[in-house]
Amino acid sequence: MLQGMTGIDGALLTFPALTTTLKAAGEATRLRLLLLIAEAELTVSDLTAILRQSQPRLSRHLRLLAEAGLVERYREGSWAFFRLAERGNAGDIARALIARLDPNDPVIVRDRERLAAVRAARAAAAQNYFRRHAAEWDRIRKLHVADAAVEAAIRTALGDQPIRSLLDLGTGTGRMLELFASDIERGLGLDLSLDMLAVARARLDRAGIKNCSVRQGDIYDLALPRDSFDVVIIHQVLHFLDDSARALREAARVLRPGGRLLVVDFAPHDLEFLRDDHAHRRLGFAAETVTQWLEAAGLDLVRQQTLPPGPEAKIAVSLWLARDPRIALAAPATREVA
Repeated sequence: MLQGMTGIDGALLTFPALTTTLKAAGEATRLRLLLLIAEAELTVSDLTAILRQSQPRLSRHLRLLAEAGLVERYREGSWAFFRLAERGNAGDIARALIARLDPNDPVIVRDRERLAAVRAARAAAAQNYFRRHAAEWDRIRKLHVADAAVEAAIRTALGDQPIRSLLDLGTGTGRMLELFASDIERGLGLDLSLDMLAVARARLDRAGIKNCSVRQGDIYDLALPRDSFDVVIIHQVLHFLDDSARALREAARVLRPGGRLLVVDFAPHDLEFLRDDHAHRRLGFAAETVTQWLEAAGLDLVRQQTLPPGPEAKIAVSLWLARDPRIALAAPATREVA
């Protein structure tokens, strides 16, 4: 199964490199780690809770996997995240090994149950935060780049062609729907938090908006048909998520041919208090990280820009605009990076 496996450069592994890779994967705990990291980006603390092994022990295993190129490690503030290698021979081998595991194996079933519990606890913490802050959500956003500047950039990014249908994922207070209501035929906002949906409905009612609606929905599993929206917006949502790449893939699925996906989120920062006080999972995103996720979802990057923070704000805001390439006889998208 592994014979002839190539990486992004098309080169085969040498005998010593393949031996090193297989030795790194060929241990029970490390194989379990690979399976879990393939499911979600996880920290050492997450993995300690799941595998019930000491943090130093798991850190050693993770170091070996990283040195073999099977997993990627990246630091955000005081947290280190691990994910399965996205490129190269070793990542291909890791996926091949995982695909051969029996999903009904008792050890795998137990690990996945504990992973589900860890993720549920995170989701509950985020929901509790939303419940406490639903009414003041817009005010909290003003701690960052001014809303007016961000919204102007959003309108500029999407203003070059008409929008019939718009989907706002993680709609929060419904502000994106309100912003585009007069320019679209229909708009739908999805959010997991019932408290946030109550705020959004009140906003739309207050503005007299009839062509937009909101409802509860899971950003990872949209109860929507494929190819159903001209534009999807994910505004200030990714930093709360456990698996941002998965959310972008699901958003890409519901785009019509030629449809556009606009992602708005924080640039990298070091404000650690946002993790504990505001349930932020990620401390912003590097431009290339989201670009890679969008391209992996089958989309073409059209525009990326970063808005610097104002004199009183501390966090820059980045925008990524990507397009579904399925346009018959269309000219290639022009790549614009600001």
